[in-house]
Amino acid sequence: MAGRFLIEDVTPSLACGRYPAKAVVGELVPVSARSYREGHQSLGCNVVLRGPDGRQGPFTRMNPGENDMWHATVKPDATGSWTFTIEAFSDPYLYWRDSIIKKIDAGQGVEDLGNDLAEGSEILERAATGVPEESQAQVLEAVTALRKEDAPLYERVSPALSLTTLLWQYPVRDLVTESDPYPIWVDRERALFSSWYEFFPRSEGAEVDADGRPVRHGTFSTATDRLPGVARMGFDVLYLPPIHPIGRVNRKGRNNALVAEEGDVGSPWAIGAAEGGHDAIHPELGTLKDFRRFIKAANDAGLEVAMDLALQTAPDHPWVSEHPEWFTRKPDGSIAYAENPPKKYQDIYPINFDNDPAGIRQEILRVVLHWVKQGIKIFRVDNPHTKPFDFWHWLIWKVKETDPDVLFLAEAFTRPAVMHGLGRIGFTQSYTYFTWRTTAREMREYCEELIASADHMRPNFWPNTPDILHESLQHGGPPMFKIRAVLASMLSPSWGMYAGYELYEHLARPGAEEYLDNEKYQLRPRDWAAAEAEGRSLAPFIARLNEIRRANPALHWLRNLHFHDIDNDALLCWSKRDPDSGNTVLVVCSFDAASVHWGNTTLDMPALGMDWHERFTVRDELTGTEYDWGQHNAVRLDPYVQPAHVFTVHRRI
Repeated sequence: MAGRFLIEDVTPSLACGRYPAKAVVGELVPVSARSYREGHQSLGCNVVLRGPDGRQGPFTRMNPGENDMWHATVKPDATGSWTFTIEAFSDPYLYWRDSIIKKIDAGQGVEDLGNDLAEGSEILERAATGVPEESQAQVLEAVTALRKEDAPLYERVSPALSLTTLLWQYPVRDLVTESDPYPIWVDRERALFSSWYEFFPRSEGAEVDADGRPVRHGTFSTATDRLPGVARMGFDVLYLPPIHPIGRVNRKGRNNALVAEEGDVGSPWAIGAAEGGHDAIHPELGTLKDFRRFIKAANDAGLEVAMDLALQTAPDHPWVSEHPEWFTRKPDGSIAYAENPPKKYQDIYPINFDNDPAGIRQEILRVVLHWVKQGIKIFRVDNPHTKPFDFWHWLIWKVKETDPDVLFLAEAFTRPAVMHGLGRIGFTQSYTYFTWRTTAREMREYCEELIASADHMRPNFWPNTPDILHESLQHGGPPMFKIRAVLASMLSPSWGMYAGYELYEHLARPGAEEYLDNEKYQLRPRDWAAAEAEGRSLAPFIARLNEIRRANPALHWLRNLHFHDIDNDALLCWSKRDPDSGNTVLVVCSFDAASVHWGNTTLDMPALGMDWHERFTVRDELTGTEYDWGQHNAVRLDPYVQPAHVFTVHRRI
């Protein structure tokens, strides 16, 4: 223990300050601590925030809560490494004010309060030196009043008692005790708020014959033609699966067939061949110069390109011959391929990070920085939970030493503790269990868990991926595609979808939770224009969702997610409110793609910034319809007409 007062249970704090908590520029970060003192004198607490340049900002006064807890919010305004400390202090003005009010209420008069009045004047003289210059006169006038012996008691104390708000913000502080510093890493805004779209460049502009066999391979040049369509849907991150040479040894065929036939393109995650490895471009996609052109075209369209970082190799990757010690040998001398029993990945060799860890680390760092140099600042990391945590912690923070705006998305559908651990050690975002939360109750409970973990784990909700086609999409029809898009885009500040979602692609490989004719193993060209022209595309609906997200600051945050009660288990009701702008979004969404449902809401009005009795107007941003609402409202949702309401809330003046 150091200092006069106890300061305990400080948050945000990850592993007792071992790792930095997460925030983004402009985010309201809740800070809390437990602090108390002996006796009855008044204690105050505040937060001191220090930026990446080490300079101390103005302190933020903390508000008292239950059981000696203190709470405040801070808002970092630049990327980089921040710290905060908690300061506990004796507040003589607050103690004096409370004491003299109690004595006056007890009937004590001016003849009994001489010492109290003198003490108050001394405290306020000190206070006058700490308030803004424009407020000093007001404080000194209160000092004069306290010392005016011929004035009535009310006249003497009233000016001093009116200083409560001012001296809460600029207190007199005695016996100041400071906590240890706690780190916060502040990312750029896209670390929290982003809309992702995934497509395979090799399929864009590709041609296949009637049997699905490749006729022409897509390139970065042909994939550029798809960028305007992605941008029109309002996405801001374009994620590309691996773009490196694909191994020929043990190449998988279509639908994960063990033996590839002539012309089969293989899985992009089987990285490396004679043409190069993780720092090379697949020659059929183009050259490094072509890739730079593609990145520029994407940026010009408002899209930031995210790249896959998959730390594994094909059997013919250059690393296998140049660094055979980086892999695991079986007793028969062969290199072990990847397995997740009963699944087998004969076309992939996992890296053994315990063999030459220093050499492996330096090579992977070189590869990552190579792509950063080309303009890539977002990496979607494949299966990070199968690599050592200490390696990821080293790599992420090594990259941030020189490029603090680089972001890492963890693709880890694994045990909760592991997913949270990856978040703590530095991953910017994480895939989640969103796909498998298919009831309103499950979704609410899961989102509440994520809110509680917001200091270290930022979710990214995906209704589908090339690996995952949930049965709800296989059988739910177009209404379910709308429902899952609303849930993903309105619950989480970051969401994404894999190409084909907007075309309602839903055919699964029998007995599996993945697509038939999976694009991981074959080219899959799509006629986007024809689908939109014929009304077979969800693209306009997706575009509207992303437009709503951009226009409403409340949807840019995670911690502000608040659920409201509704008396139908098939419906979920939630809101988000941005305190800076006052913007509020209220959503009611069905989970049933087949039936009409009615529900009655019981809204938590203070969460909407209103008193319990108030009426207000809601505007459905999907249809433009307006309604008169209050705490209790009836809602009807028809999955074939409109499975969700996305309201903006307009308070009446």
